[in-house]
Amino acid sequence: MNKPIRVLQVVTHMNRGGLETMLMNYYRHIDRDRVQFDFLVHRDKRAAYDDEIEALGGKIYRLPRLVPWSVHYQKALNCFFDSHSEYKIVHVHQDCLSSVILKVAHKHGVPVRIAHSHNSNQDINLKYLIKMFYKQSIPRYANKLFACGQLAGEWMFGGAPFEVLNNAVDIKKYLYDHECARQIRDKLMIPQDAFVFGHIGRFSYQKNHSYLIDIFASVASKEPKAKLLMVGDGDLRPEMEAKVKVLGLIDRVIFTGVRSDVPELLQAMDVFVFPSLYEGLPVTIVEAQAAGLPCVISDQVPSDCAVTDLVEFMSLASSPEEWAERIIAAKGTPRRNTYDEVARAGFGIAENAAWLEKFYLSKQKEMD
Repeated sequence: MNKPIRVLQVVTHMNRGGLETMLMNYYRHIDRDRVQFDFLVHRDKRAAYDDEIEALGGKIYRLPRLVPWSVHYQKALNCFFDSHSEYKIVHVHQDCLSSVILKVAHKHGVPVRIAHSHNSNQDINLKYLIKMFYKQSIPRYANKLFACGQLAGEWMFGGAPFEVLNNAVDIKKYLYDHECARQIRDKLMIPQDAFVFGHIGRFSYQKNHSYLIDIFASVASKEPKAKLLMVGDGDLRPEMEAKVKVLGLIDRVIFTGVRSDVPELLQAMDVFVFPSLYEGLPVTIVEAQAAGLPCVISDQVPSDCAVTDLVEFMSLASSPEEWAERIIAAKGTPRRNTYDEVARAGFGIAENAAWLEKFYLSKQKEMD
């Protein structure tokens, strides 16, 4: 039997973030007898998905943090490609800094060099101009461009042709189950008659958690049984916990941290709220719709994430009170099976994994 081709996926780490979850969805459903994923990461510590990657047959290689001008980093990156000439397909998920890896892969003669955009903007901070500089050269060193959505591709690749690879999910895992919803509320000590609105995302500037808490404060003033369920972790979590305490909402907000049971947590919510400042195409919005949840989200999130009629867009210029009114209006929306709608929109994992597998195999065939 022929050995599978090994595709090198280049990421920061494999914790439970949006792009990492997307990659694992594909990895679990691809035919690993034909295509195997290995991972080049930029953190020393083991991450949430590392055990599963190794159980599925993947290898994990570690580099220092990606600092483009660091001699130490450049040496480590060149040494990796010097000693791993077996990788003929490199799939890079480092957003604006993808060109750093792609340039070295190109220098070492890697035939298939893929850049994959997962965002439609970047935080405006000290690193912004550096990232914009490196973003310009991505099409120069990549010979295939993927994006999670139309806006993400247009923003990242500056007019170069790209292909959308959907952030597909295993729809069946998310379908609403009343008994599961009851059990997860019991585990989280949430009353069965509470009005729960939830959010899933890394605690970062992009996700706009401070505004989310302002929205909840307005909801809580009108709905005595309202609870906010916040799933995720990140640098800004302590600041958000402090804000909740100052507002006197500590008993009404649940910080779960990073969780592996996202499908179950979505069952326990009544409304999904997502006021991000920008996004590529968030997999969490697709998951929420697969769970039959009404979603109230920022108009800065690309419209192609709305694969059902459960999504309502709100302007970030609107007040927290206006958001609260829309969220309360969504209270009591009947949960329904959305499998067919999500699948028709092209977000079923089986079909997408088969497409990606075929793509990798076709590239391997071109090289044979």
